[in-house]
Amino acid sequence: MKLKDRKNIPQEYKWRLEDIFPDNEAWEECFFALSERMGRIASYKGKLADEDALFECLTLSTSLSHDLGKLYQYARMRRDEDSRVSLYQGMTDRADNVAVKLSSLSAFIMPELAAMSTEKLRELAGKKRFSDYSVTLSEIVRNKAIILSDKEETLLREAGIFADNADEVFTMFDNADVKFAPVTDDKGREVEMSHGNYALLLQNPSQEVRRAAFESMFEAYRDHINTLAANYAGNVKKDWFFAKIRGFRSSMERSMFAENVPPTCYGKLLEAVGKGTKAMHRYIALRRRMLGVKELNMYDLHVPLVDEAKLAMPYEKAVETVKSALEVMGKEYSDILASAFTDGWIDVFENRGKKSGAYSWGCYGVHPFVLLNYTGTSHDVFTIAHELGHAMHSYFSNASQPEEKAGYEIFVAEIASTVNEVLLLKHLLKTATGKTRTYLLSYYLDMFRTTLFRQTMFAEFEAEAHAMAEKGEPLTADALSSAYYALNKKYYGRAVKHNDLIRYEWARIPHFYSSFYVYKYATGLTAAVTIADNILERGAEYFEKYRQFLSAGGSLPPLDILRLAEVDLETDAPYERAMKEFAATLDALESDFNKSGGEKA
Repeated sequence: MKLKDRKNIPQEYKWRLEDIFPDNEAWEECFFALSERMGRIASYKGKLADEDALFECLTLSTSLSHDLGKLYQYARMRRDEDSRVSLYQGMTDRADNVAVKLSSLSAFIMPELAAMSTEKLRELAGKKRFSDYSVTLSEIVRNKAIILSDKEETLLREAGIFADNADEVFTMFDNADVKFAPVTDDKGREVEMSHGNYALLLQNPSQEVRRAAFESMFEAYRDHINTLAANYAGNVKKDWFFAKIRGFRSSMERSMFAENVPPTCYGKLLEAVGKGTKAMHRYIALRRRMLGVKELNMYDLHVPLVDEAKLAMPYEKAVETVKSALEVMGKEYSDILASAFTDGWIDVFENRGKKSGAYSWGCYGVHPFVLLNYTGTSHDVFTIAHELGHAMHSYFSNASQPEEKAGYEIFVAEIASTVNEVLLLKHLLKTATGKTRTYLLSYYLDMFRTTLFRQTMFAEFEAEAHAMAEKGEPLTADALSSAYYALNKKYYGRAVKHNDLIRYEWARIPHFYSSFYVYKYATGLTAAVTIADNILERGAEYFEKYRQFLSAGGSLPPLDILRLAEVDLETDAPYERAMKEFAATLDALESDFNKSGGEKA
């Protein structure tokens, strides 16, 4: 299987970035217009005590940020289409540089506002004229203790030009430079190895093919492990630098503070999942029995337990399946969702140089965009539901909130996407029997394994890596790989062989360059289980509450936004409900397997 060049992908399977800028020339016009007018922001320096000047300054800042967002997102998404194209590499770099310059020019705003009294800031936040900025002003009150002097803030903003270098280095390595050995599939055909094909090959019925794909993938990272470790260490040390400068005791504390989420949520997740690892180990043992293999390997954890019930399907059928599953949301949601598939929201198939994985992104005033690398696996079907959950969340937030309040924190960002996955799974289970039911039960368990347990394992690895840096311990390749290997054993138990190459898995996780992000996938599933069940049980009455969650943007603190959907992550209830659902699903799968005589699925 050879990857296609992008020019050979039909237009109907490409997103329509022309909805942001009709062409590169329009991008250039906006770029130069922004470059010329952004200097005006500096004219307000020292004048923000005057309410008229403050309002004008904030309005101008919003306008400049809006244009900058369009410039950067267009350039970056063009680059993601084919990371080898130097034109879009350059446009992305130029947008980055303008972002740093604008950030530096406007660095005075936060210190000047922070210098105002708490009473004055609260008074401004309560005025109708400043209603769009009420959250911004309230956040300044909360952030007063960590906002530094004008000079110090300027220095930190200037550091932004290289602060994300580790992420950029990894992105280019992971999408453009890393080379994998080809793999021979079970039909004797040579397969060009890629991130997308790796996911496909891990579901191959041949254990030998799965092993070959696993070795091709992880040997490539092992062969560069010292470079990758040094790069990741730089990212971790950068986090600690910014945390110390602002007076935080740890990088995690800084990250959680930035989203206005109490650190207790991180600890509560690790504690709850820690209690559930026995059930996880039991599932791994059951998987070995159902596969009928003498030895279960890490590369055997992704293959479907029931070959005949695979839900792999062409893209068009996957779209219809997802739309049907989400009809429980009501007509408005369904109509908007349908337009996503026809109106240029989605870039569907993998091509040479395209960014791996999947994401949803966009800018205010334009519909969201979704990047896929659809290969037809059952996982890819669920990815459609997942990424459209993100897109619909953004759509409702943008439609309901002013630009300054539309963006939601990452903490709530993974909830709507996971709700869609759970609803798709339960929709399919309603009519499933026999081996199809067995497949879906195992898929749901794997959703818990990969989203709740695995992401929590990632979160624990991140916590350990950052703690090492904070204690002055060296972040060597051996230290990082050994820490990861120990956690792999903790979470997966003794029923699986912990293949030595798995110790290098951390080196290929892009999200580790967005520190303390991955735990939110786990809390997202925890919340999503409750929300999905409530939608199915209570229908339109509950969906209206969920719609409030989708539409809230960043108008409230994240935990308060989630409470709009009647989920409180400061209590034990949602964690207990998620663990109970995992255990109940495991019981159902084990019971079905035992009733079948315990034969290989």
